Amino acid sequence: MPSPVVSNRIVVLDTETTGLSPQEGHRIIEIGCVELVNRRLTGNRFHVYINPDRVIDRGAIEVHGITNQFLKDKPHFEDIHDDFIAFIQSAELVIHNAPFDVGFINHEFARLKDKARTLADFSTVFDTLAFARKKHPGQRNSLDALCRRYSIDNSHRELHGALLDAEILVDVFLLMTGGQSSLLDERESTDQESRNTHKPKQLANNRPALTVVYCNEKELTEHQQRLDAIEKASGLCFWKQ
Repeated sequence: MPSPVVSNRIVVLDTETTGLSPQEGHRIIEIGCVELVNRRLTGNRFHVYINPDRVIDRGAIEVHGITNQFLKDKPHFEDIHDDFIAFIQSAELVIHNAPFDVGFINHEFARLKDKARTLADFSTVFDTLAFARKKHPGQRNSLDALCRRYSIDNSHRELHGALLDAEILVDVFLLMTGGQSSLLDERESTDQESRNTHKPKQLANNRPALTVVYCNEKELTEHQQRLDAIEKASGLCFWKQ
């Protein structure tokens, strides 16, 4: 199974496009990015709509609801290129079905002949779809399916949207890869394993020591889901500080 992202700075990214294939001339029309540092939301986001200079497929409009009329006064990709690169530079990108978004982004880069590069020149990529398929083989692993599996409320998602989907993917990614690192960081995990292998000591009067029962992975996940729900409802969860 691919290893979860371990970088301190993560950018969860999604795009919307005019169609399914950049090889057929389709373009990016929306980019949404959400920043995490040490697996915590920072509040920093990058969100733009882009004029593609081409007609959007009817099927694509049915998915995301974005029209050419809406995009006619929006910037072109070359206008937002530098700001986009500045936001993702040196971050680990978390993307669901990464080959799709990476292919489109690289296609846009290639159109900028004086700046032609690929996404790999700026960031590394973690594909949550590939990870989910390894973690949940033989099951549906779309973003909606993962929301159901991890009890994430996405009822407000009537249409696809790059920023909305990126925000939902943040919750999926954190739960699927083990919750907040502040609760389950590597050092605490190592200490926990060490304690689990310790045999209980005998008390001075030879009575057996109380057995310490540690929570299992399922219980940790349910605990994290509860903390996330508290934080989402109130804006602050004391136990995650």
